[in-house]
Parts: sequence; C-alpha cells; structure tokens
Amino acid sequence: MRQRINKGGLGSTAASVALCIGALSLAACDHADKAKAAKPNLIASQTVGVSTVSIQSLPRIINASGTVTPWEEVPVGAETGGLTAVAVNVDEGQTVKQGQVLVALNDTMLRAQLRQQEAAVASARATLAQTDAALRRARELQQKGYLSQAAFDTATANQQTAAAQLAAAEASRNEISARLGQAAIRAPVSGLISRRSVTKGQIVTAGSELFRIVRDGRLELDAEIPEADLLSVHAGMPAKVSSDQVGDVAGTVRIVTSEVNTQSRVGLARISLAPGSGFRSGMFARAQIAAGVQPAPTFPTAAILYRQNQPGVYVVDARSRAQFRRIDILARTPDRTAANGVNPGERVVVEGAGFLGDGDAVHVASAVNARPAPPAIAMKR
Repeated sequence: MRQRINKGGLGSTAASVALCIGALSLAACDHADKAKAAKPNLIASQTVGVSTVSIQSLPRIINASGTVTPWEEVPVGAETGGLTAVAVNVDEGQTVKQGQVLVALNDTMLRAQLRQQEAAVASARATLAQTDAALRRARELQQKGYLSQAAFDTATANQQTAAAQLAAAEASRNEISARLGQAAIRAPVSGLISRRSVTKGQIVTAGSELFRIVRDGRLELDAEIPEADLLSVHAGMPAKVSSDQVGDVAGTVRIVTSEVNTQSRVGLARISLAPGSGFRSGMFARAQIAAGVQPAPTFPTAAILYRQNQPGVYVVDARSRAQFRRIDILARTPDRTAANGVNPGERVVVEGAGFLGDGDAVHVASAVNARPAPPAIAMKR
C-alpha cells in the first residue's frame, strides 16, 4: 500500500515539473516575441549631411559633337567639251584666287576657227559696205527719176541681206571666242582646293566636274544638338570647338537648322570656324556652346547616385526619412549640378547617401555649405 502511494507522489511531481517547463517555455517565447517587436525601435537612424536646393543663375554651356564640313563647296566643271587638258596648274590642298587658271585645254582648233570666222566677218563687212554704196546710188537715181521702184527695192534687199550676214558672222565669231576663253578653266571663287579629278592629257567633256573648292577656305562644324536643347541655341552664340588632333579653336554659331531628325531626335547647329584653324573637312570635333545665363535648381554634385543607370538623389522629408527621387540633369560640374526633379528649399543627402535605402530614417548632423557657382556649367548630352 505504501509503495503505491509513493508511485502516485512521483507521478504528481513529474506532472508539476512538466507544467513548470511548459510555463517557462511560454514565458521565454513571449519574451522573444516582445524582443522581436521592440527591435526595430532600437535601430538608430543613420547620420547624414545634407544640402539645401537653391536657385542659381548659371552660365549654361551646351555640349555637342559632329563632323567638320565646308561652309560652301563649289564644284568646278568644263563648259566646253572634247578638248584635251594640256596643263593642270593646281592640286588638292592648294589655295587659289578667283579668276586663277586651274586647267588649260588644247585650244589650237578653236584659234584656227576663230581666225576663219574673223575672215568671214571681214568679208561680210566688205559686202555690206558695197551694198550700202549701191543703195545710196539707187536712192539718188530714184530721186532723179532714172531708177524704177523695183530696182530700188532690190538694192534695199541686198543691203539688208549683207547686214544680216555680217551680224551672223560676228555672232559666230563671238561664239568661238567665248569657247576659246572657256579653254582656260578658271577658279569661280577664291578658296581651298578640296578635290581634283582631272589629269594632264585627259579629254574633258562638257559639264564634267574637275575640282571642288571650299569657298574662302571656310569650314564649319555640323554640331548635333538634342531637340530638348535646340531652342536654347541661336545664331551668333560663341562656341569652343576642339579635337584631340587640333586642340581648341574659337567658333560662332552661324545658323540653327529648322529640321529635327525623326530617328535620332537631334538637330544641327552649324558653327563657323576661324580661318586657319587646322581642322580638315570630315574630321570629328566637339563643341561647347555658350547658351547664356538661366536660373535652375542646383545642389552639390556629390549628392547624385545612380539606380538602374538613372540619376537621382535622396531627399529628406519632414519626418526625417530619406526618399530616393529620380532627376533630370540639366548641367553639372565637379562641384555643382543643375537638375529638374527637385524643388528649391528641399534637403538632399550629400554625405552618407551611398549607405541609405529608400525610406530609411536619418539624423541630420550637419548642413553641407553650398559652394559658389562655377564660371560655367556644361549641359549633359
């Protein structure tokens, strides 16, 4: 009997122990859940430095690039054909003056024809003189009544025929003389020979192109401008044109084309280059166009981050939360950036932005002083 009582006591004790263990486990789990719930409140906000977006009037520089082309390229051809080039006096790369003889054609046949036609003119002139004298005598005889009207009409017709023959002979002579002058092919304008397609001994045909002349040696850059910036560029704006081979050269916007390419969405600004710039037609060059001064929201360039290849900044709101905001960069230098997408008075994170996530709580420790505006901010292509 005593033995059964002891067994019952042991069973009660085991149950009590199990209950205590269960209670302790529940208390531990409850404590862990409370700790997990309280954990976010224990995370400290990140300390950052911010800068306030401000409006500044900045000299705007629009960057562009393109190909160097002639300002005006004049083709030079032959007006008369079938003659052989006996002398070619210039070559590519040489500078010529207006009226200078570029090619001499064989004019032996033309000179002979001219002499023959001059003889025909002299003969026609003599015939006209003879008929003029005959008409004068006929008029005198008619006035005295010694000549019939028919005879007088014949003398008048002969005189008129001789005059017409003289005019025809003179016209033929002038034609041959003009062709003889065309045998010496001259430069229509002053400039630089950019292309030559004639050789000595070549039979030149009428209308064939022999040379190309860059008028006055003037070149210009066909700068490609995005359509968003095209309205900001005007004729007369100064520009700096540069390439790795030539260096920097001053230029001026001559004209902005009215057409935008439907595929690339760019227009052209033709920038005149100073004579003797060292550029050659067909070279690639870059341009910086001074497009004037305009106000824009600016902030330190160090605030910019890239997410999925898109620029943006962290903006600190009134609850001290950092929100990532995409921006459209208008201009930038190593120190300052002008962009759309931020408003004056907003705070952007400059120091510590690289460690933030969207919506993170931040503690503003300091304000990054805005640096003075640079002399010019270059527009991003």
